Amino acid sequence: MSLQTLLEEPHITISYDHLNEWLVADWHGDQDLASVQSGALAMLRLMVQQHCHKVLNDNTHVTSMWSEAAEWGGTEWFPTMTAAGLQYFAWVYSPNLYSRLSTDLTLQFTVENPVVATFDELETAKSWLTQM
Repeated sequence: MSLQTLLEEPHITISYDHLNEWLVADWHGDQDLASVQSGALAMLRLMVQQHCHKVLNDNTHVTSMWSEAAEWGGTEWFPTMTAAGLQYFAWVYSPNLYSRLSTDLTLQFTVENPVVATFDELETAKSWLTQM
């Protein structure tokens, strides 16, 4: 990947993959409502700025539950991302069970497109996103 770092904060690093033309969001550490909203809104802004339609969302390094952000993510953020042009979203689960449950809860609240797929491994997510 030819990554260009666009944002680096304590809870998230967002990069643009020029070769694949997608945004890469690498979340890390404990997450809560404030950090999820801050990172997700930054992701929205940078997706629009880069004119991309795919996101590789990596939760591999997330270490906590963040379920208080699930409803907001599913009912507000995903529809806004879709309206801004998001088509495909590859979501890599955290090995932390509670973070994984937070991801699944967010997807239960998500009723609009885009196409969202979840993965246990980063390479599988990349392969899927490449095919889309």
